[in-house]
Amino acid sequence: MSSEFDIIRRYFTRPTHRAILGIGDDAALIPYTATADLAISTDTLVSDQHFFADTDPGKLGHKALAVNLSDMAAMGAIPRWVTLALTLPANLANRNSSWLEVFMDGFFTLASKYEVELIGGDTTCGPLNISVHIIGEVAKGKALKRSGAMPGDDIWLSGYLGNAALALAHLQQRITLKPDELTVCLAALDAPVARIELGQRLINLAHSAIDISDGLLADLGHILECSQVAATIHLGKIACSGVMQRYLPLSVAVDCLLAGGDDYELCFTAPVIKRSEIAQLSQELSIPLTRIGTISQGKGLFLLDVNDNTITHEKKGYDHFLT
Repeated sequence: MSSEFDIIRRYFTRPTHRAILGIGDDAALIPYTATADLAISTDTLVSDQHFFADTDPGKLGHKALAVNLSDMAAMGAIPRWVTLALTLPANLANRNSSWLEVFMDGFFTLASKYEVELIGGDTTCGPLNISVHIIGEVAKGKALKRSGAMPGDDIWLSGYLGNAALALAHLQQRITLKPDELTVCLAALDAPVARIELGQRLINLAHSAIDISDGLLADLGHILECSQVAATIHLGKIACSGVMQRYLPLSVAVDCLLAGGDDYELCFTAPVIKRSEIAQLSQELSIPLTRIGTISQGKGLFLLDVNDNTITHEKKGYDHFLT
């Protein structure tokens, strides 16, 4: 079976003539004003594929918008407008159900935080399906892209990886978390935080960026492919929460850390001379920013253990058609 990205390359990717950047990044870029470009992205969440059908609707409303905000963060864009397309089972849309009200409360609460306006969309009846289209602004020519990584760059991560995937592993009975651990991990799964301000502050600091939605190895791999470079990362340098630290080096925990996805943290590359500025930025925003490796010439992603021995990790990340 073809992978999600094979399908995109084969059937959807075409040359663009009026867009600055088309298919192949966290968002497309089109000209807007003399000083700004528009960043545009779409994400779809499908019941029992991306979330459980009994997920709290308020948290689901938050997440539906948050995953799109994360695409804006990865481009360094300011989110401005969204449209929302909902396919709803009849029982969730009838007058006796509060599902839609609670869902939209979660959605609008997060939208208000970032002053994002809902300007349209569509509703229809069917299996639960949520699609958000987001539009943001970024300074002309300044957007962060996957294609800008350069040999010698440091590789950085924001926040902690793996908690959301650990929560999912618990719900799927692949691991058993203690109640307090599950609370921490469910917060990461159900209410991700888009790094909007960080993305904007990385303009003129970072050479490239991507958000971690499918897993570190898969998403960093997109930067390497688009930039035509190689990378070496150190497993022991990847920042993780106390919960994750307690379960490493169990294979299921390593999978969650490297390939679990649903983190919505930023992975970015930057020149060595920017280390002190990035460290200062970490303090200002109270966000852990951790160097985990280096970009080099060549091709491939090399993973080192705590003893600097090369290791292999078969699973790279989430794929809608291969997972």
